[in-house]
Amino acid sequence: MTPSARSEAPSAWTHLRLLRWTADYLTGKGIERARLDAEVMLADLLGMERVGLYLNFDRPLKKDELAAFRERVRRRAAHEPVAYIVGRREFYGLDLSVDPRVLIPRPETELLVDQALGRLKEDRPAEAPHGCASERLVDLGTGSGAVALALAHERPEARLWALDISEEALDAARANARRLGLEARIQFLQGDLLAPLAGLRKTYDLIVANLPYVPRPAFADMPLDVKAFEPHPALDGGEDGLDLIRPAIHQALPLLKPGGALILEIWPSQAEAILTQARAEGYGPASVHQDLAGYDRAVVLIRGGDCS
Repeated sequence: MTPSARSEAPSAWTHLRLLRWTADYLTGKGIERARLDAEVMLADLLGMERVGLYLNFDRPLKKDELAAFRERVRRRAAHEPVAYIVGRREFYGLDLSVDPRVLIPRPETELLVDQALGRLKEDRPAEAPHGCASERLVDLGTGSGAVALALAHERPEARLWALDISEEALDAARANARRLGLEARIQFLQGDLLAPLAGLRKTYDLIVANLPYVPRPAFADMPLDVKAFEPHPALDGGEDGLDLIRPAIHQALPLLKPGGALILEIWPSQAEAILTQARAEGYGPASVHQDLAGYDRAVVLIRGGDCS
């Protein structure tokens, strides 16, 4: 049985009945958060908050609504991510448009924004750490623009450079910036790692990098939602996951102001290798930070020296 228009008699497909049916159906397809996914898809379709589904629990769906929801359920049953189905994902309080051109922003990536903001003086928004000139921030591997847009929103006096090798990803990031009214302070540049900054003759307070870091052997254990639908180049970091992180560490040091920081999102097993390289490259203090699940998720590398 499927939730079709013919099924409305004798018992109509109300919000509550449809959510119960969908949760059971998706659970049977191996979807872990089936009830939540059903709520998100239905609320988005009807243009209401999730709580509104329950405040109007006995409202029957119209024929066209039911058909549209049935298509969403079909896609989710095939393990397509909910964010791609509804076309958006919240990140650091911002509503971002996402599609298969870009990686879906993760909650753990908000740790990068937290660490970046922690390096910036809250009481002097026009100035960078340690009393340097106005803030210059770089988002390396910007994807949907999530990190750059969060930093631009939180630091209204900062200037940002958002970099990605994928022009398709940059198109998505630019669209998000326009929709959020933040495009005036962000320059989007296409190229390999930090190469687009080479001719600008600037140094930067922070370089925040969410590069592909998944070790290739770990792909076999990743959820089907990820490995079958999200852009593979945005995830695959090579055999040990450090193929792009190693050169980024090398390239970032001369681009940082004294006291500036490179902040990296990492796979939990990579911290020691990154710290070892950072010491060899000549970075100063370094620290490792855990996500809410207790896994090593961010490394902060500081360029030594004081602002002059």
